[in-house]
Amino acid sequence: MNDTLTSDVVGRRVEVNGEHATVRFSGVVPPMAGLWLGVEWDNPERGKHDGSHEGTVYFKCRHPTGGSFIRPNKVNFGVDFLTAIKNRYALEDEPEEEGKEQIVTIGNKPVETIGFDSVVKQQSQLSKLQEVSLRNCAVNGPGDKGGIAKACPNLRSIDLSKNLLSSWDEVVDIADQLKHLEVLNLSENKLKFPSSSPSPTGTFSALKVLVLNRIGITWTEVLRCASECPVLEKLYLESNSVVISERPTDVLQTVKLLDLSSNQLIDENQLFLIAYLPRLEQLILSDIGLSSIHFPDAGIGCKTSMFPSLQYLVLNDNRISQWSFFNELDKLQSLHTLSCARNPLTESSKDAQTTRQFIIARIGQLRTLNKCAIQREERRGAELDYRKAFGNEWKKAGGHQDPDKNRPNEEFLAAHPRYQSLCLKYGAPEDGELKVQQPFLLKNQLLTLKIKHPNQLDQKVIEKRLPESMTIQKVKGLLSRLLKVPVSELLLSYESPKVDHKQPFEKHRPRASLVAQWLRICLPMQGTRVRALVWEDPTCRGATGPMSHNC
Repeated sequence: MNDTLTSDVVGRRVEVNGEHATVRFSGVVPPMAGLWLGVEWDNPERGKHDGSHEGTVYFKCRHPTGGSFIRPNKVNFGVDFLTAIKNRYALEDEPEEEGKEQIVTIGNKPVETIGFDSVVKQQSQLSKLQEVSLRNCAVNGPGDKGGIAKACPNLRSIDLSKNLLSSWDEVVDIADQLKHLEVLNLSENKLKFPSSSPSPTGTFSALKVLVLNRIGITWTEVLRCASECPVLEKLYLESNSVVISERPTDVLQTVKLLDLSSNQLIDENQLFLIAYLPRLEQLILSDIGLSSIHFPDAGIGCKTSMFPSLQYLVLNDNRISQWSFFNELDKLQSLHTLSCARNPLTESSKDAQTTRQFIIARIGQLRTLNKCAIQREERRGAELDYRKAFGNEWKKAGGHQDPDKNRPNEEFLAAHPRYQSLCLKYGAPEDGELKVQQPFLLKNQLLTLKIKHPNQLDQKVIEKRLPESMTIQKVKGLLSRLLKVPVSELLLSYESPKVDHKQPFEKHRPRASLVAQWLRICLPMQGTRVRALVWEDPTCRGATGPMSHNC
């Protein structure tokens, strides 16, 4: 760049030794001779001052060390779109001759090759390109009018992130020549946006995906740009310090995915302004500092009218510390996938599995949690363990096994909105389930077994207390003596509300303990101990009777 620059360079984006900046001043800076450019760096640590020199303010910066003066010949003002795309994708213009060496230019590096594979051929023929990445290629604008449309008429996806575009108008001039454009990434460009809603031009009539991460855009500017995108489906706005200041009425109505991650100024009241986007299915709210949510239009056990289509919600890296947050999520009509990693509530717990169970139990329609599918048996186990864990609290609040007397107070229902429905689903917790764990003494580690032959209904129930560590082989020996049945004819199994049908103990593990055998089958459900054992006589038909113990 020579020293004949004029003031029209002010506002342009430039690159200097890999660092990006915006020109804020062009002129003389006495007592130094010659022309200088005053730039404000994207990285304020790169600068030396705030735009002042020897008491004179030449330009202003947002940061006290965000500015520098640089000679024009040290600055890269970039290249136009078509030049950048040719630099990255184009081959030499000489015609291909079969069997001869050709020169392929990849980036700016010539490479000799014999013949061409299909990928290189496609990329060399600009008119056939449908997807290009020009990230960090110093693109500064469209170039000659009509040049892009003539050279690349079939482009559908463009990555223009981290370039030297300085205004939304430059983006429009590029996109206006690409009638099939569906995906556009403009992240990490410092763009100047229009101050009023632009007139409809049809420029973005086919655009479905728009990525505007880290560009300093405001919510008002988002709505103005989105008004030009009538079929937009995915909008990414990560790290923009966005404040949702108004409800979108005639825009964003087709959006299915909205990413607002790392916008720390967003709170739950602002989220209500986007709660009625009719097609919003995926909402990404990671790292926005969210700690609470409440849907005032829905009472206990009811569904909210907000976010009617929301199926997928990401809440990683927030400040969620109360279980009431997850109670509120159960009010969402369509939610089935949730990610909530690295929150105080999930990180502080020593038992991650219990935390997972409680979240599953509190959100009835959830099918995937933190990228792990919730299997049918896991949900059943989680809900039964939740019912047992808060059973004593439920009783103290007025809960009762008798439905006519079951009237827990409002405080309990507010803290555990799904508890009553779980009692209807599985039955109210029995007193034996709710006993507090006793100290580790031998007498506290004994299981009470109730034994009865299934086909001898008049036989008296035999009750025995046995240690948890007793092996299946020894239990069979005991039953053989008590019931007068040969050991070889005894089959042990158990029944539990966590399992839909009777489960046999493994014949090939006779030396395993009662509890170890139970854990083999119930481990995916975690945390609840076996409630019933049954034995079977293979010479008899029909169901067998219970040999149960209470923990």
